[in-house]
Amino acid sequence: MSTVALEHLSKEFDGTAVVRDLTLDIPDGELLVLVGPSGCGKTTTLRMIAGLEVPTSGRILIGGEDVTAVEPGDRDIAMVFQNYALYPHLSVGENLAFGLRMRRVAAAEVRRRVGEVAAVLGLEPLLDRKPAALSGGQRQRVALGRAMVRDPRVFLFDEPLSNLDAQLRAHTRTELARLHRDLDATMIYVTHDQTEAMTLGGRIAILHRGELQQMGTPLEVYDRPASRFVAGFIGAPSMNFLSGRLEGEPGAMRFASPDLGASLPIRGGEQPDAPVVLGIRPEQVRLAREDVPSGATVDAIVRVIEPLGSETLVVCRAPSGTDLIWRTPTRPALGLDAKVRLGFDPADAHWFADGESGRRLPLEAQR
Repeated sequence: MSTVALEHLSKEFDGTAVVRDLTLDIPDGELLVLVGPSGCGKTTTLRMIAGLEVPTSGRILIGGEDVTAVEPGDRDIAMVFQNYALYPHLSVGENLAFGLRMRRVAAAEVRRRVGEVAAVLGLEPLLDRKPAALSGGQRQRVALGRAMVRDPRVFLFDEPLSNLDAQLRAHTRTELARLHRDLDATMIYVTHDQTEAMTLGGRIAILHRGELQQMGTPLEVYDRPASRFVAGFIGAPSMNFLSGRLEGEPGAMRFASPDLGASLPIRGGEQPDAPVVLGIRPEQVRLAREDVPSGATVDAIVRVIEPLGSETLVVCRAPSGTDLIWRTPTRPALGLDAKVRLGFDPADAHWFADGESGRRLPLEAQR
């Protein structure tokens, strides 16, 4: 069994909390992605799992065994780093074999494992080359192969694609997904790129300021974000937010915002006069039709038009000065500074507290 469990894991540096009370359960064979902005604690978490950092408190279990105090070399994990960490004076074949030889694996077994991994990763023609003669994508495959050849209980990936160009990153993401399917191995993958998180992870865990914000499948997190932070971080472009307040009496509440054409009837339990944020995805924004209620329309001015071929992003300025992004599969005949009336289905709206927590609110708009 290659399960991984983090129990109330915390880490402080010079009195500053970097990871706070983190609890995760990763079943055998899962690819879990830790995602979040720089400084959120994701790499520190990975390094604690690897044994390269000592937790301030909490436990780490691999396969049900408490490894919190176990040396890195005895945890049976393999880590792939952002900078590849290849030995420049060794050939590709020697780089792949190095870890096995250090563990005094028999020469015949080393040759067998290196041959198998080289075949899987398409490295056979490159075995005699030095890293300096390889492209970035080839070096990344060697780094992956060096981890795979050990057949560890757990694979750890620390932003392994960040040094690749956009096209190669997309190709390597596909290869990683295929490898996970073929190997059926437990993998923990760290990235700040939400596109990588959405396309690779069976589940994703979003971290912010060292705390777990939400964990679920990519679509669960996208469709029902637990906080305003998650809603803004997951999705490209990110969710639009319109600030306002709840007005009226319990049972007859309305959301009023300077950006909307009228107040919007609301069902839900927040107190009157509470500040609230409405969120709407860019692909759910459209030119307003006559049947759209005025409480779900925004009179805006076109500021930027970004044609992307298969779709167009139109950045509009709402009355409050907030930018509102409209994502459309069409190529609208609009010019800069054009006036547009944008609309959305109230049922697509997300609701968040307008405060530090930014938590999701149990509100629902009425048409």
